[in-house]
Amino acid sequence: MDASTEVLQDAGIDHRLDRDTSNCSIGRTLEIVGEKWTILILREVLYGSSRFGDFERVLGCPRNLLAARLRMLVAEGILATETYKEPGSRSRPKYVITPKGMDLVPAVMGLLQWGDRYRADPEGPAVLARHRECGGHVDVQIRCERGHPVQAKDIESVPGPAFRMRPPE
Repeated sequence: MDASTEVLQDAGIDHRLDRDTSNCSIGRTLEIVGEKWTILILREVLYGSSRFGDFERVLGCPRNLLAARLRMLVAEGILATETYKEPGSRSRPKYVITPKGMDLVPAVMGLLQWGDRYRADPEGPAVLARHRECGGHVDVQIRCERGHPVQAKDIESVPGPAFRMRPPE
């Protein structure tokens, strides 16, 4: 337990219950990627799709909604656009994942892993995630910065540098 946690406990404050949750990284992240079509676009990028028409065809998402989600992902720096041109056609953008977008891969793969375990078709998952080099199954795991595997029961939440208390009512 660190000194800030001890001070809060000494004051009779429970940092888990009395904190200001408006300053939450998860909440801010969900403002960007917490909508079905956005996550499905990211899934399709990981599966190899890169063009508007590809996304539209495989997702069945309304065009206006798809365009808005792609614009937002580009504006947020999760996807970038590159120009491509097929012979006899005009230049068009294709969407590529950025390093910032690659940092979302564990979250997307975690959703896939959970879905494969609890929501897959009775016949099994529709798509299997394999390591391209060896063919092994890809498994999302949580590890600490020192490389130790961590179970949910072993995760401790403590106040961080931007921790704030909820204003008095």
